[in-house]
Parts: sequence; C-alpha cells; structure tokens
Amino acid sequence: MVPVTHYSIGELARMTGLSTRTIRFYSDSGVIPVAGRTAGGFRTYDFDGLARLKLVRTLRALGVDLPTAQRVLAREVSVAEVARTHAEAIDAQMRTLRLRRAVLRVVARNGEVEMVHELARLSEEERQAILDDFFEEVFGGLDLEPGFERMMRSVRVELPDDPSTEQLEAWIELANLVRDPDFRASIRRMSVRHEELRAEGADMSAPSPEKMEAFQYATAQAREALDAGIDPRAPEAAPIVARINEKWSALNQPIGPEVADWLDEFGDPRAERYWTLIATINGWENPVPDTTAERGWLADALR
Repeated sequence: MVPVTHYSIGELARMTGLSTRTIRFYSDSGVIPVAGRTAGGFRTYDFDGLARLKLVRTLRALGVDLPTAQRVLAREVSVAEVARTHAEAIDAQMRTLRLRRAVLRVVARNGEVEMVHELARLSEEERQAILDDFFEEVFGGLDLEPGFERMMRSVRVELPDDPSTEQLEAWIELANLVRDPDFRASIRRMSVRHEELRAEGADMSAPSPEKMEAFQYATAQAREALDAGIDPRAPEAAPIVARINEKWSALNQPIGPEVADWLDEFGDPRAERYWTLIATINGWENPVPDTTAERGWLADALR
C-alpha cells in the first residue's frame, strides 16, 4: 500500500488536535505551505507541513508568539535560543508573581496596601538607603568604637527577588522600625552612652566569643528561671545569679548592679528585634533569638 504523503486540513486537525480554523489561519499566514490541491480545489499538505505544524503547536503551547515561531521555521533563530529566551522571561514573570503573592498575603494580614506595595518594589540600593539614613541619624557625629560602627554599617538588607511572605513581612516591619522617630531617639541615646563609656576607658569593641558564650549562658539560665516561674527578687534566684557570676568571673567580669544598669541602658528590645528582622530577611540559618524577657529577668535579679 502506497503511504499517504498529502493531508487535508481535516486530517491535520485529527493528527495534531488543532482546529481546522487554526490550521487554515496558519496556512494563510505562510506557517505551513500548501503542497497541492485536490480535484475539488481544496488545499493539501505534506510531511514537512505536518512537522512544521507540530513544531508551531508546541512552541505556541509554551508561550512563544507566532512571529518568533515563524523565525524558528525560517531558521533565523534556533529552537535552543528561543527556549533560553523564553525560559528567562518565564523566570522573570515567576519572580514577579511570587512577589505579588507575598505582597497580597502581607496586605491580607495587615490591610496596608500602598505602603506594602511601595516598600516591596524598592531596589536593593533604595532599601539600603533607608538603613544608611538611619545609621547617619543614630551614629552621626559621635566618636564610637570604629569596629562596632563599621560592623553596623556593613550589614545589608538582602531581600530575595522572590521573597517568602515572612521575609517580606520582616522587611516591611524593619523599614517602619528604622524610620520610627522614637526608635531612632532610643538608639541615639545608646550611641551617646557608648561614646561616654568609651571616653571613660571602657572596652566597647564587639564582644569576644568567650563573652558571647558567657552572655548566652546567662540568658539560658534566665530562661530556665522564667520557665520555672522563679521571681528574680526571690531567694531562689540567688543560686542562679551565683552560677552566672562564676561563669563571668572566669573572664574577670563579675556581674552586679553595674551590669544591670548596662542592660537597662542598652536594653531596648527593639534593638534586638532589629537583628531578628535582618536575619529573617537575609535568610540566615541561625536567626537571632529574642532574649528580651531573659535580659529583663537578669536586670532585676542582679539588683
């Protein structure tokens, strides 16, 4: 049996799943050339036309526009190039859609539309400018420990192109926090006190790993006390303070009322919240814990 080499539009429709109207449009557009005519004058198409039609069907299903598909058929551009370009375009669209989804979820939670949308659309440089303005107001003109100020100013907000709802919420909260006049005034007071203590000869550099370990030990002890319902002024708190003091004494820094004063002076819980938000935005694996309650317990117990 001689194989059929020419197909009618109806046969192409059955073989490709496309409508006869669509195939006729492609034929009129020159996408699939007419191979011949029947005795009745109807158009027929050959294997090449069928192959071209299947390729166009696949490209259109993947979102490739018809002019680009025609360029592929004319060999003006390769399928690989078209695929790469469209994959990149889809990536960009997906990032945009994910951002919109995150914005809508945040809006659904707090009802703020314009503010959330505007903050979400900021570029990396614009986001950092908000922090830089904050740093200038709270640190500007003060003689702070250079390493401390350098470390603070070096931290960048690295909100992903497709942030999670939690990351976007953290960025919105952080942007509002660093623009809050009361928070700025509080951090400015801490900075002024930092300058005064440094002038008095106090070591205001970043804490050593040993000091950080001692502080973490102290907050862990305070957390156990809080969980046990121990009042910081009750006699049961004394052995806890003694254990903490023993740990700190090994660093030649015994605790006492002066440490309680330090916790009060530098104890604005929003300062710790600042670091927690930065950690969430940047996706740090070890987020900064909120030790507000633990530091409050310690301050009261040390007095």
